[in-house]
Amino acid sequence: MDIIKYVMSSIIPIIIFLIIVYGMIKKVKIYEAFVEGAKEGMGICFRILPYLLAILIGIKILRESGLLDYMIIFLNPIVSKLGIPPEIMPLIIVKPLSGSGAIGVFTETIKTYGVDSRIGLIASIIMGSTETIFYTLTVYFGAVGIKKIRHTLWAAITADIVAILVAVSIVNLWMM
Repeated sequence: MDIIKYVMSSIIPIIIFLIIVYGMIKKVKIYEAFVEGAKEGMGICFRILPYLLAILIGIKILRESGLLDYMIIFLNPIVSKLGIPPEIMPLIIVKPLSGSGAIGVFTETIKTYGVDSRIGLIASIIMGSTETIFYTLTVYFGAVGIKKIRHTLWAAITADIVAILVAVSIVNLWMM
């Protein structure tokens, strides 16, 4: 058991060592390649900063204006027919927008309802099976200069809806 624990704690240094060895075998100038990659990474950071800033400001406006609360009230009759607890709605709305915002909502949900509650289990599955759609599209598509997202948005929203419905179904079956 101690060997497995040691290997698990050493996995990152092992991977780095293997990359260096592979680079040496392929006769790559490892240090120069690393520095060049770091320069490129800094350029990407500067290119995505405006997109990241825009999405974070948009999320803050959504939360502070009270629009999030109105969206929950508006969607409540629809989601209650699907068996989705209304207590999960803030997480469902915030998760596609912001991972850090979703973590805050998730933490509050867990503190309020508990980890092993029906709501806590559904929230946990939603956190693990859905994506920060708009954040991801903004940052990654913005970083590479893609302006038209085509079918990506609708495919991602569909995947999130399916994940939410499956989360509710699994927990409802499990808690029977």
